[in-house]
Amino acid sequence: MAMIQFADFKAQELVLMAGPCVIESEEHVHRMGKTIAAIAAAEGFPYIFKASFDKANRTSANNFRGPGLTEGLRILAGMKAEGYSLVTDIHEASQAAAVAEVVDILQIPAFLCRQTDLLHEAGRTGRIVNVKKGQFVAPHDIRHAADKVASTGNHQVVLTERGSSFGYNNLVVDMRGLRIMADTGYPVVFDATHSVQIPSGAGGTSGGQPRFIEPLASAAVAVGVKGIFVEVHDDPAHALSDGANALHLDLLPAFLRRLRLLNEARLAADSFSTQNPPVTS
Repeated sequence: MAMIQFADFKAQELVLMAGPCVIESEEHVHRMGKTIAAIAAAEGFPYIFKASFDKANRTSANNFRGPGLTEGLRILAGMKAEGYSLVTDIHEASQAAAVAEVVDILQIPAFLCRQTDLLHEAGRTGRIVNVKKGQFVAPHDIRHAADKVASTGNHQVVLTERGSSFGYNNLVVDMRGLRIMADTGYPVVFDATHSVQIPSGAGGTSGGQPRFIEPLASAAVAVGVKGIFVEVHDDPAHALSDGANALHLDLLPAFLRRLRLLNEARLAADSFSTQNPPVTS
C-alpha cells in the first residue's frame, strides 16, 4: 500500500478515510483494515485507516471510550508496520507529539475545532491535520481553524464537513458549505456517517439514519469534494461506538463504486465545460 501524501488530497481520485469508530480490539482493527483496504484498492481509492484510541466526547460516562493512548498507539503502530496509512483523533495538546510518531494524519474532533493550543500543537508535528468542522461553525468560519494550524508553518490542512446542528438532536448538511469551505484553498472531505448521526438522540447514546449515507455522499461528490470519510463496521448493531450511523461493511464495495463513477462523471463534465465555454453575445 502506498503511504498517503498531502498531494493525494489534490489529485483526481477520491481519498477514502474509513474504519470502525473506535479501536474495539487488536484483532478487529486488523481484520477490518485488511478487508477495507482490499475493497478500496479494487475501486481505485487511496486508503487511510481510521479508528480512535479514545472517544473522549461520548454522550454518557458509561459508554465505551476505547483502549486509551498507550495501548491504542501500540495497536495502531502494528497497523503502521503492515503498511497502512493512519488517521486518529487527538483531544489534548499533550497528545499531539506522541500520536504523530505513529499516524500520518492527526484529526481534530469537531467539538474541539476552535481549540487554539490543540491546533497549534497538531500543526507543529508536521503531520497532515484533518480539522472536523464543528456542528456549530459556519462553513466560512472554519478557515480560522485551518489558519491556526498554518500559522505554525504547516500548511498540510484538510477540512472535513460532518453536518451542522439543526435544532435539538438533529444535523443537516448544506451542500453550499462544501464549496464555501473549498474557497479557503484547503482540500475538503465529506464525513458521510457522522452527518447522518442523531446526536444524543437515543437516550445515553447517539442514534443515526444510515439510509442517508449514500445519498449525502453522492451529493458531496457531485459538488466536488476531495475525499470521503466513512465509519465502517462488520456488525453495526453491536459496535461499541457510533454503530447507529455506521455503514455496514457488506455495503462498502457498491458504495465506493457509485462514488467513483460519480466522481469520474463530474471530472468529465468539468473538462467538457472548460473546453467548451458558454458562448456569449
